[in-house]
Order: sequence, then structure tokens, then C-alpha cells
Amino acid sequence: MQHPFISREAERLVNGQAVTDGAGVRLLRVLSADLQRRLDPFLMLDEFRSDNPGDYIAGFPSHPHRGFETVTYMLAGRMRHRDNAGNEGLLGPGGVQWMTAGRGIVHSELPEQEDGLMHGFQLWLNLPAEHKLRAPWYRDIPAAEIPTAPANGAARLIAGHWRGQAGAVEREATEPLYLDLHLDAGSEETLEIPAGHNAFIYVYQGEIAVGAQPRDVKARQMAVLDNRVGSNGVSLRASADSRLLLIAGKPLGEPIAQWGPFVMNTREQVEEAIADFRDGRF
Repeated sequence: MQHPFISREAERLVNGQAVTDGAGVRLLRVLSADLQRRLDPFLMLDEFRSDNPGDYIAGFPSHPHRGFETVTYMLAGRMRHRDNAGNEGLLGPGGVQWMTAGRGIVHSELPEQEDGLMHGFQLWLNLPAEHKLRAPWYRDIPAAEIPTAPANGAARLIAGHWRGQAGAVEREATEPLYLDLHLDAGSEETLEIPAGHNAFIYVYQGEIAVGAQPRDVKARQMAVLDNRVGSNGVSLRASADSRLLLIAGKPLGEPIAQWGPFVMNTREQVEEAIADFRDGRF
């Protein structure tokens, strides 16, 4: 029996905060610490977008991580990754780097260009307690290896399962869905989202009306989607040619203790991470 489609609604709209990170890179921080509980298992989402080299050229020199995953998605520009395990890769337009910091990694992310547009996103995804000290891992996924999915516009499936298609990456504990969707002006789309997943959309171009009781989400705004019982996705209508990220995941429901680049479950574990990094045990 076919169940009627019941859309989630936009519970709240969030305007990102302009911040600097790394060696002075200018970012828009969209998902910040105050939303980590509400959007568990996601910890942070940054958008970087500038054609002024002064905003990005210094990049992100060597810095540590422990206890979570980073997902870097490039739309334009190139970023060189190096880490203390000897790994190195070049992330180009349309590509993704998925890194599991696990018990500890020290890496750098530096632009491989001196002018032109640099545009992309970095998402932080939490790890469950039993995986926080696993071995570090990373994968560079070129644009050609990211599956496309059937939709009214163009859709790229970075992670998860959607409409019978497997994304480039899957994660058992958090079951992330990461979709980049392009909609033409006037088009409509209904996106399936697993029940129980926390979910949000981020519009990075255009304007989108969200839900059966439409709420307009403008460019560079995030809409936190509600978790109403019985909903099976979200309905979208593009007021203009639009591009957006849909991100959803299964909440871990575990304590979050964070100090900068270390995300653990207790303060003692964070202090241990600081000591291990200071003493060269990453």
C-alpha cells in the first residue's frame, strides 16, 4: 500500500556567521556548536566561497583532529591535503575528501591556486564512542566517482542511499545522507528522508520554499527540518534556479565533549587527546 507523502517543515532558519579559521581563511559557519544536540550526529558545517585570494590563500596549515570525521566537498578550486601518515592528495572541482580522524591525525589543507574562485564546504560528522579511537583513514573521491541520482534537477549523492542508488560513502552507525541538488526555477521535488534522522537543508544559490506550509529559505541560509511523526521526507519548490545541500543522519544520542579539533564523550578524554597531541602520540 502506498502511503501519502507527508513533508517535514522548516522548524527554524539559520543565518551563518562569518568567521576566520586556519591561517585566516574567511568562512561562513552555518552549523555551529549550539546546534550540535539538535542536529546530532553533525557537529559543524562551513562554507568557504571567495574569488579574493587574500580570503583563502593561506589555507589550513598543519592541525590535529580526534574523534570525528570531516567531509570536504569542493565546487570550485583545488585543495592539497597532506597528513602525518605520509598521505597526500589533491581535491579538485566536484570532488570530495572523506577523512576519519579516529584516534588522531595531523594534516594540512592548502590551496593549489593563487587566484580564481575557491568554493566548497566542510562538514564534521561525529563518531560513536566505540569508533572514536579507531585507526585514521581517508579517501579522495574525484567528481567522476560521485553517483548521480534521479531527480527533477541534477542530483549528486555523496553519502547514503537514495532512490535505490548508493552514494560514494556509507556509514553504518550514523547512516548519513548527503545530497547536492540543483533545481530549475519553478520546479518541485520531494526528497525522501529516513524517519528518525535529524535533517537540514542549506541553500547555497537561489531560493527554496520548504514544506507543505511553505517557508522560504534564501541563499546562504540553513533550514532545520522538524522531526514530525509520520513524515517521510521534505517537499521543495525552487523560486529561482537553485542549488542546495540536503544532509541527514541517525543521531548517536551520546555526550559531546569538544575542545577545538577534539570531539570526545568526556572532558577527561579531551584532556587525554590534548596530552597525546602535545607529546607526539598522534
